[in-house]
Amino acid sequence: MEESSIKEYKSLRKVIDDQNKIKTEGLRDLAVTCVSFANSQGGEIVIGVEDKTKMPPAAQTLYDKDINEIIARLRTLCYNVGIVFKGKEKNDNGGEYFSIVVQQSTKTIATTYDGKVYVRIGDQCQPVRSEELLSLASQKDAFQWELQPRKISVDKIPQKNIEWFASEIRKSDRVKSFVKELTDIEILEHYNLIQNESLTNIGILWVGNPLQRSQLLYPLTVQYIVYDENERKVRKEEWNNYTMNPKDMLLDIETKAIELTYSDELPQGLFRNSIRHYDERLIRELIINAIAHKVYTISGDIFIKVFTDRVEITNPGGLPYGITKDNILHTTHRRNPHLIRILHDLKLMEGEGTGYNLIYEITSRDAKPFPIPVSNYNFTSVTQYSKILNPEVVFLMDYIAKHYSLMQREFIVLGIIARHKKIRTTQIIKELQLTDEERLRSYIGRLVEQKIIISRGIKKGTEYLINPQLISSSRVDIKPTLKTIEIPRLKALIEEILRISPNVTINDIQKKLVDVCIEDLRKAIYSMVRAGILEHTRDKTYRKYWLAKKNRTDYNRKNRES
Repeated sequence: MEESSIKEYKSLRKVIDDQNKIKTEGLRDLAVTCVSFANSQGGEIVIGVEDKTKMPPAAQTLYDKDINEIIARLRTLCYNVGIVFKGKEKNDNGGEYFSIVVQQSTKTIATTYDGKVYVRIGDQCQPVRSEELLSLASQKDAFQWELQPRKISVDKIPQKNIEWFASEIRKSDRVKSFVKELTDIEILEHYNLIQNESLTNIGILWVGNPLQRSQLLYPLTVQYIVYDENERKVRKEEWNNYTMNPKDMLLDIETKAIELTYSDELPQGLFRNSIRHYDERLIRELIINAIAHKVYTISGDIFIKVFTDRVEITNPGGLPYGITKDNILHTTHRRNPHLIRILHDLKLMEGEGTGYNLIYEITSRDAKPFPIPVSNYNFTSVTQYSKILNPEVVFLMDYIAKHYSLMQREFIVLGIIARHKKIRTTQIIKELQLTDEERLRSYIGRLVEQKIIISRGIKKGTEYLINPQLISSSRVDIKPTLKTIEIPRLKALIEEILRISPNVTINDIQKKLVDVCIEDLRKAIYSMVRAGILEHTRDKTYRKYWLAKKNRTDYNRKNRES
């Protein structure tokens, strides 16, 4: 029983005080949650459950008059919000609780009684700033676009298109059996392609003829452009004649985009390992994302721009409200839910919220940079670079994949650790877009247990690196690096540097130990100062260090004896 983007738990004490009176402040806070759900995907609020136990207190009793009053007063504290009483239930411990369902507001913006607007992002209710209202309003227009009816009756749809769509749905193993048993027309109704015997916008997109598609306000069109090393156009393909449905268009793009199939060859002993510049699953996911999250109420084509070192895919409209480049891994928000549902059922895209996880897994395995999304109100662009950051990591990840059974999230974090050589907890949390250290355990717990990675330090100062024994077993020729050096060895190197070149700053020392991160260097030097091994000037900005006299004498004596 965890809170999510569509579920919230509230204690009864939030809305009823010790004298069994309704608390106005608690209801106002509950109204914020209702508004957030209404402006997002809708949701359910369970009232009477404690946060820590996720259960009602034993023998907690609810009275119908209190439930009715809570719901009635709640409806007066939020506007354009549909609230439905779901029912009262009793837990195994005898405590009672009740639930309300907040319906999605598809046409209007929901507000609190004082005119404030909120949205649900993950398991948090976030306020909407005035400059963001336009984006939220346009998103509701986009949601309505799919189901807007057209004055085109079912008998004007090409019969072969109806049969094709029904056949594709029946062949998919993601579709439930009762749907496959429907008639062709009933399948179209099930996916909202037709309503009241007329096509909807999404129906025209999938089963309409070219003339019908051309009459959409902003139909689906794509441009594929290839540039040379000087970024001059050398080839162009266009899909703007409205003859293809989204699936046929996707398959045709994959066939004609030959530049996206190029690969690099990495030598591995007597053999060569071929790695595509862009994995085919990655490219499909990025193109499908552009089709699925395109704002169909904004004019513009989807652009696929192929440069010598990267590919850029751009679609009209910004990211769905509440999603940013810093939370895209863990936050979901459907802009075109009916289109996404069809794409998923036809096995053209991953499940909701899992697309970018797949992309991160692929780039981790291939030791390539993660995609870079850029978004504003008018467009969303995703850039994927083709360069392999470290060929050694590719072979190491391949060895691990063959000898260990890992989950997707474990491959992602493993790729991050491998490319950094050594990385702190705080940095991993940032790259994985996590909110706290607790969630990191589900990513690294089994990797530590299986001794694939090892850790140093405690709490937020913990560092993770690939287990050297694993690297030795893999027989991958990984070059040694000072990034993974242990602190005692680092201190010995610092002593040697200061014996030869005394009176230098930390930055001067780092120039001689380029691979060592500045945090590790400072940690070692400060520790040596506290231990009396080093001395320094009184400056704070450009402080210089040298070996303490006693240690310098001992160091020279040991060298003479050796």
